[in-house]
Amino acid sequence: MASGRPQIADVIDPGDALGEVLFGLIMALTFTVGSRVIFTEGGLDVRELIVATIGCNVAWGIIDAVLFVLGVVFYKSRRGRVFRQVRAAQNERDAIAALRKEFPIDGEPLVSAAADEEALYQAMLGLARRGSPANTRLSRDDFLAAFIVFLLVSATSLPAVIPFFMISSADLALRTSNFLLIALLFLTGCAWAHFSDAKPLNAGITMTCLGLALVGIAIALGG
Repeated sequence: MASGRPQIADVIDPGDALGEVLFGLIMALTFTVGSRVIFTEGGLDVRELIVATIGCNVAWGIIDAVLFVLGVVFYKSRRGRVFRQVRAAQNERDAIAALRKEFPIDGEPLVSAAADEEALYQAMLGLARRGSPANTRLSRDDFLAAFIVFLLVSATSLPAVIPFFMISSADLALRTSNFLLIALLFLTGCAWAHFSDAKPLNAGITMTCLGLALVGIAIALGG
């Protein structure tokens, strides 16, 4: 029996969710990989590393959640503006031009000919004329999605710090932490492939290489 409760994929786009996980992993890896320099030069302060890693990811989780809400407001307001433009257009050509600008479909696989494209825009125009203006107010699902964003970015700091509570050797704990985070980069790529046409192995390797490259850039620039 299907549950009436919304699934995560119904609240936040899987691509957005995986993007937040990737961002959180990169943030955590920037601290753990970057700490190798400190560890080599003067010894690793485990407590400082744990506090910094968790604190940074939690802070950016809050920031990303706020930015997500602002993005939703912008998206809904923009859709409302397009709706008003269509309703206020003096002729059908101007109305369809507004729809074309907001919803370009060039190269879409479902549109095989100009006649199909025109029919699609005509159908969209009919729906816009019969419908009501979109509600621009934030919904419960919007706030839930923002909270999920916060959790995803914040939670990715846990694999980075857990080894330090379980392994007495700081050097071994740091290596384990880095291994776990890199493995999660790979798994994130595999999960990404699940929602696209990519092959899991290729996506996993690509995501790992991309993540490590971004970590290297962040460390090199003092991030």
